[in-house]
Amino acid sequence: MKGYGKRGSNLAALLLAAAMLLSLLSACAGGKTDDPGGEPAAQNGGSSGQPPEQSKEEPPLDLTIMVPAFNTELPGEDSPVLKALEAYTNTNITMQFVPNSSYPDKMNITLASGQLPHIMVADRASASFINAARNGAFWELGPYLKDYPNLSQANPIVLNNSSIDGKTYGIYRGRVLGRMGVTLNADWMKKLGLEPPKTIDEFYNILKAFKEDDPDGNGKDDTYGIVVTKYAGPWDIMQVWFGAPNKWGEGADGRLVPTHMTPEYKEALKFFRKLYEEGLVNEDFAVMDSAVWNDPFVNGQAGAFVDVADNARRLDGAMQEKYGKRDEPYTAVYQAPAGPKGQRDMPTSGYSGVLAVSKSAVKNEEQLKRVLDFLDKLNDVEMQTLLSYGVEGRHYEMNGDYIKVLTTPDNVGLVSELESMNQMLMFIGPEMPTLEPTAINTMVDEVQKANEAIVVANPAEPLISEVYAQKGQQLDNIVADARIKYIVGQIDDQGLLDAENLWLKSGGQEYIDEINKLYEAAKQ
Repeated sequence: MKGYGKRGSNLAALLLAAAMLLSLLSACAGGKTDDPGGEPAAQNGGSSGQPPEQSKEEPPLDLTIMVPAFNTELPGEDSPVLKALEAYTNTNITMQFVPNSSYPDKMNITLASGQLPHIMVADRASASFINAARNGAFWELGPYLKDYPNLSQANPIVLNNSSIDGKTYGIYRGRVLGRMGVTLNADWMKKLGLEPPKTIDEFYNILKAFKEDDPDGNGKDDTYGIVVTKYAGPWDIMQVWFGAPNKWGEGADGRLVPTHMTPEYKEALKFFRKLYEEGLVNEDFAVMDSAVWNDPFVNGQAGAFVDVADNARRLDGAMQEKYGKRDEPYTAVYQAPAGPKGQRDMPTSGYSGVLAVSKSAVKNEEQLKRVLDFLDKLNDVEMQTLLSYGVEGRHYEMNGDYIKVLTTPDNVGLVSELESMNQMLMFIGPEMPTLEPTAINTMVDEVQKANEAIVVANPAEPLISEVYAQKGQQLDNIVADARIKYIVGQIDDQGLLDAENLWLKSGGQEYIDEINKLYEAAKQ
């Protein structure tokens, strides 16, 4: 197995060796009884009078880790994946899983409480995290990274993008740059004689056909186009199709303008409103939990999904179990359709949040180094594979150089042992084995590679605003609330303009001025 066996024995062999070593150490230490009052057996017949030689291995490191969760069935303390992680890293881990849709609120509450876990996923752009980092709530990790074999390989550009004032307050969770895609129900496309959408108009026509042309053939009006939840990602992705900037863009005068103040953004909102008015998107999108986001697609209610391209693989896997195994995938995934400015797509920042280390829980440099050693080990091939795919022979098996997934969505117990454990992965350093090259895996890879030529960068990505640190949450809420209200028809164009003016008066103008000052300084 290329790049896998070379790093040592596989995880199962490693754990077996660890168990044998512990057994040997126990025997050498005299085989202490289970009785608290019991005495260890004498060493060497009791003739030396010297205490037995003790193991020099450090005791397990206690860690509490807070991560977002994307399902309701999650690993328990007895999860074999968690146990294998603890054995490999010599830790006792308490996982705190928080629903992804409510993670920002939970993060803010946690930061305000001062009762922080040892490690937590944090949004580096969050005003509350920026404030907490600047006020000393988290360790500055930059100076230590060079001392760890995997962490020292962190991409300097992504480190800069994820920094605050040029300082690394968390290890970035690496992501494919051109990760987004449009996933469609392949059977519905075939039944209705539809071609992949090359333009936004064609995409709209597909959604309309999914709603009106009985794609499941049951003679009922029980399907619709695209499923969206209160997670706003799909709206963010689609508005870039219309030519709106990725968060910030340069105006005609060279100054940066926030996306919600551009005409392209407003055109995108008109399109979203049309989807809502015509029933092409689920009516409850503003309150639907992202934990059940996949369900309408898998259950044959919705036929389109705008998110990361690799979700096409997960959706297909669930449908393979629900409707029967077959070589032809149930899903197909494509690049963004072309809009007024051509084909454009929203990239990731090269990362998705950071793993921050709390100073209140990790009290000194000695403890910090053990935590960094743990984070470094998570980038080993063995741990990347474990947290991504589970235990070999139980959740996956090797097919030559490729990983073949054994877990199926209908086996809730097995899936739950692994669910959302991958949220602590950074993907820095060595690459783990890839999935077997199935039809859907090939489509995902092709879309992600092709996306690199059409992604739209955010020019303000590395800039840190003092105004946003203080008022960012309020400013973001004004824009998000106005977008939802406009889509569902609670406000009109004047209401949208009123929200924009409120944003400016609430600190938005200061924010624009400061970002442009920082932007100009960065050009020097």
